[in-house]
Amino acid sequence: MERGLFWLPLLIIFFWLAWQGSREYQKVEAYRIWAEQFDRAKYDIYAVLGQKGDNITWGKPTPKGLIQLETFSLLDVKEIQLVVNNQVVNLESPPEKGRSIELKFNFAESASSVSVPFTEIPLAAEWGKCLQGVLQQLPEEQN
Repeated sequence: MERGLFWLPLLIIFFWLAWQGSREYQKVEAYRIWAEQFDRAKYDIYAVLGQKGDNITWGKPTPKGLIQLETFSLLDVKEIQLVVNNQVVNLESPPEKGRSIELKFNFAESASSVSVPFTEIPLAAEWGKCLQGVLQQLPEEQN
């Protein structure tokens, strides 16, 4: 009897972990299908981000698919900032640690901005550098 009482919680934990793994797999599969249409894409637990030419699309992954998808053009972006712990940091020398990590896109025409959350500072910094390079090339191509 004691053995049964000992193994029951372990069995429940096993089924819960299997269910969580299945949900995460559904998220990743939905992202994989969505990401095929982009030149560059990223997935993490907070957000998905995709770039196709000068358009950026981002949203939130769920097991049922991606939600809250928003698209904007880099042509409308004035600057890209890396924000760690609610402070703007240098893309070239980001801090090693931080709790809140975002890539912030400030728009030229309005005072609004879009903040895309990230889980890792190096990943956010690399995306920031890459998109900054694309942003700097855009005016040259339009002339």
